[in-house]
Amino acid sequence: MSVRALWIISHDKGEAGTVRFSRRYATVEHRAKLLAGTHYVAVPEDRAIPQLLLTELGLVEPDKPYVAMRDDCARQQHSPAVELRVDGPGGRTLWPVLTITQGKLILACLPLVEAPLEPRPPLPSLASVSHGLALLSGLQGFLCGPAGKLPEPEVLASRLAALPSVLLRICPLGTPLDKAPQSGVTPAPVAPSPGGTQKQPAWKAGLHRGRAVVSVALTEMVRSMQYGNRSRQDLWDVYGTVTCKCEVEGVLPNVTVTLTLPPNGSPLQDILVHPCVTSLDASMLTASSIDDSDGSAFSGPYKFPFSPPLESFRLCSYTSQVPVPPILGSYQLKGEENQLKLNVGLKLHESVKNSFEYCEAHLPFFNRNQMGNVDVKVSSGQLEVSKEKNLLVWIIGQKFPKSREVTLDGTVHFSGQLPGPTDPLCTDLTAYIKLYFRVPDLTLSGCCVDQHSVQVYSSAKSKIVTSRELVSSEYYIWNSTGDAPVSSGLLML
Repeated sequence: MSVRALWIISHDKGEAGTVRFSRRYATVEHRAKLLAGTHYVAVPEDRAIPQLLLTELGLVEPDKPYVAMRDDCARQQHSPAVELRVDGPGGRTLWPVLTITQGKLILACLPLVEAPLEPRPPLPSLASVSHGLALLSGLQGFLCGPAGKLPEPEVLASRLAALPSVLLRICPLGTPLDKAPQSGVTPAPVAPSPGGTQKQPAWKAGLHRGRAVVSVALTEMVRSMQYGNRSRQDLWDVYGTVTCKCEVEGVLPNVTVTLTLPPNGSPLQDILVHPCVTSLDASMLTASSIDDSDGSAFSGPYKFPFSPPLESFRLCSYTSQVPVPPILGSYQLKGEENQLKLNVGLKLHESVKNSFEYCEAHLPFFNRNQMGNVDVKVSSGQLEVSKEKNLLVWIIGQKFPKSREVTLDGTVHFSGQLPGPTDPLCTDLTAYIKLYFRVPDLTLSGCCVDQHSVQVYSSAKSKIVTSRELVSSEYYIWNSTGDAPVSSGLLML
């Protein structure tokens, strides 16, 4: 759903047309060449486009109402999609060229056809045609305003001059977006930077104007498989991401974000960075979680200088080796088909801050009838039975008690008439608890982004906002008296 080329052409009756604006996208043209193969037809030079287009639209040679290459009855007309004969009668054609005429102005574009060209596909089946027409319609509204009439020559010239900035916003790299410029409103010109005027890169579809704010959010996700069985090794891993949103003025502003670790923190591993990062210490990329750590890995500080895009993006990701999971648990399930005795214990590790945004333990039951009588008590929080009567939800809340331990004990009877959900893995006493929690202002690795370490090289002073959090992801505690699946390791997210 891209366009290969775009033209704005003006013409007077009976005279040759003039290309007032054109834009070609080399990356889309390369894709067109690969897709079309032997049927590929190159886009002619701009000087040839007006005559081909005006001839096809019947806007030249008024004394010749019949032009064979255009009006032959063997040809099917598909307005507003026309074909241009770039090699004369019997030659190769450029198709489909989409056109919108507004007075003495013609807006045209050549969308990329991603379907086979032979036999020629029907127009309604081509999504790029509708996207191309929407793009032309949006540009028509921008150039002509809400009244739909051509403005004065000076106004039209100023709007044509603004088209490069407009297309960066609505058609970056030749791909139309789902938004059009406001009718008749010319975007403000780009203010030159202190070092001179910089050309706006094609990948940056606009400029920020207004208060400068840089937001950096560090999120660590912890996964765990705990079995409560000496014959099976418990597993856990930590995966961190740094997400940035940089609202900074300038074409190519420079920002540096620094990650730091505590003195005894384990070095970050498996570091991946966004392409906008301009330079990086090579030693940061050598530590890998699949190799045995020798203690000599790069331990920070980790500096990431970059020129940010406008949208929110992931600056980097990493893994970290931590000695223990944040919550240690035990789960014992005993009983028969229609009655189960439950015993659950959860302990918050002393290194983890006892302040949750939320903390819940879900106990699902598969391959049984719905729950009937539930005689279960918890030492802290509250217990709820799901509407479907196949899940216990233990809402621990925002804090563990002073002992940092909570327990659940009781009996569940499955006396319901309807069967619950099935799972081929969780049969007999094979069952699990899944934990869901979020801890603000904490990471297990100790990694953080100091607000004062974020550097923004811009003429305006920027507001810096940083945050960090720990979030559970696939955090399981299996019944120690049942058969639990054993994994040799956890896959990185």
